[in-house]
Amino acid sequence: MAGNTIGQIFRLTTFGESHGEAIGGVIDGCPAGLKIDYDFIQQELTRRKTGQSFFASNRNEKDEITFLSGLFEGNTTGTPLTFIVKNTNANSEDYKSIKDIYRPSHADFTYEKKYGIRDYRGGGRASARETVARVVAGAVAKLILNHYKIKITAYVSQIGDIKLNKDYKYLDFDKIENSPVRCPDEEVSEQMLKHLEIIKKDNNSVGGVVSCIISSCPIGLGEPIFDKLQADLAKAMLSIPSVKGFDYGSGFEASTMLGSVNNDVFITDSKERIATKTNYSGGIQGGISNGEDIYFRVAFKPIASIMKDQQTINKNKQNIIIDIKGRHDICVVPRAVPIVEAMAAIIITDHLLRDKASKMPEL
Repeated sequence: MAGNTIGQIFRLTTFGESHGEAIGGVIDGCPAGLKIDYDFIQQELTRRKTGQSFFASNRNEKDEITFLSGLFEGNTTGTPLTFIVKNTNANSEDYKSIKDIYRPSHADFTYEKKYGIRDYRGGGRASARETVARVVAGAVAKLILNHYKIKITAYVSQIGDIKLNKDYKYLDFDKIENSPVRCPDEEVSEQMLKHLEIIKKDNNSVGGVVSCIISSCPIGLGEPIFDKLQADLAKAMLSIPSVKGFDYGSGFEASTMLGSVNNDVFITDSKERIATKTNYSGGIQGGISNGEDIYFRVAFKPIASIMKDQQTINKNKQNIIIDIKGRHDICVVPRAVPIVEAMAAIIITDHLLRDKASKMPEL
């Protein structure tokens, strides 16, 4: 299986399956001398954990990280940074009944047809359990970005048809982690929770949207042809399980706007810096960051594993009714917030290091 690596200089390769021994990764290109904050990395893993609320899977994993290489006395050495997070609470028995069945909207059918074999236990490699490795790498990337004062913040802006219709500039990001659904608006957060209670009673699932803001990003990140900054961000986000859409800046709404409205007029700000009066570009122009906030949205579909009878077929092409067992999220969106942040951090860190290698240093 190819395609397990992301990044050019700051590169992450992940490995492991949902019900295997462990999930892990190798980070290559991490600069030497970075102090690793174990508590921070563990905190990021905890934000992604299952079992945090009634709408999340009750799989109870400790998600404790172990570094195998690349560290000496708590600092990175510049060699590959290898880590694992062991699976300690997998229940493979839940999946034996569907080992010959193709679950609706899962990767069962495509994996089996492509590789001739599939790990049916929890979805194997296709499981969102794989995102554990992304969160670890994203936490390391955030430690690097902290040195450049680059901040990445994501939050839930929609669950089902419940939307937070406020400009992010008027939100209190300190309230994100106080909300069970990671929505910074208390009133909308309560509406989302009530909606999720209805979905749970109906044995169904629901999707939503995660919004993300990257602030204090320097000018010049991104390669202007095939590796445009927004293109790499889009690929990173669309690689997250259950993601169905990505837009940045004015996004799809730009298709309804006039150029005279959508254009960002250049001005000189209060600090005599070149800036833009508006930011419909989403902080990226010509595939390169322009110094304004980068903001984007990521749309997630409803989780495919629902506790309702569904029609499908098995390997013998027989029509059957499937009753999916196991432990599944009702809505993955709140737990996806740290994953979106992690993938954004990986991309920004990679482009930051690429930018430093793209020109001669000042002598």
